[in-house]
Amino acid sequence: MARGSVHASSRTRREEQTRLLFAEFAMAGPSERQRIAIELGELNLPLCDALAARYRGRGVDLDDLVQVARTGLWVAIHRFRPADAPSFLSFAVPTITGELKRYFRDQCWVVRPPRRLQDLQSLTSRARNDLEQATGRSVSTREIADHLGIDQRQIAECIIAGAGFRPPSLDAPVGDSTTLGSYISDDQDIAARVTDHLALHWALAELTLGEQKVLVWRYEDECTQTEIADRLGLSQMQVSRIIRRILDHTRRLLDKAAALAV
Repeated sequence: MARGSVHASSRTRREEQTRLLFAEFAMAGPSERQRIAIELGELNLPLCDALAARYRGRGVDLDDLVQVARTGLWVAIHRFRPADAPSFLSFAVPTITGELKRYFRDQCWVVRPPRRLQDLQSLTSRARNDLEQATGRSVSTREIADHLGIDQRQIAECIIAGAGFRPPSLDAPVGDSTTLGSYISDDQDIAARVTDHLALHWALAELTLGEQKVLVWRYEDECTQTEIADRLGLSQMQVSRIIRRILDHTRRLLDKAAALAV
């Protein structure tokens, strides 16, 4: 029998056993449901391993990915309702994949970029792999941008942000007796920086929630004034005036904080 036929037969048997166990699960009492849930988990562990392996080579240990996938499987087992989905497989795959993506998004970044860059990072990584497999060589940011149909500058920004996923430690050895951190100097007054940070935090807290949201959109999410205008149902000129007014108000608050600190 061909290897693919063996795998297909094994998967078919597993899906049938899973269907029968869920039929028992629906009729069982609490203690029996726990036993059946464990049996369902053990039966579908190969699915977890296969889905976790898809994310191999992205800077996270495979063992960690497998554990996240198994958590997703356990969630899927307890949320699955046979009447609402054609099969457990069709329900479990997006559930487990969602847990893996959430893990990458929320737990894996040492220096966490905006959400849009995290999403673009995943697209860029897949596009790079696809193009390099197709061409047999390294590809440029221009080729990736053309493949995805987006601006090359966004790809470059995404690649730079990707360095924050697992940046090298400042204690990493460089040579025989030095570390990476020894090559990085900082002549700024740390105490002054902390004071400035606290003053800015206080000033921003004095703004309304709407004003804070506009600043987040403009300076954290890096939205254009036109994009903000679309969200608020205003003109670009009105948004420009709003941002200028918020910044002027924030500067006055910072000046007040500086005067109090003297």
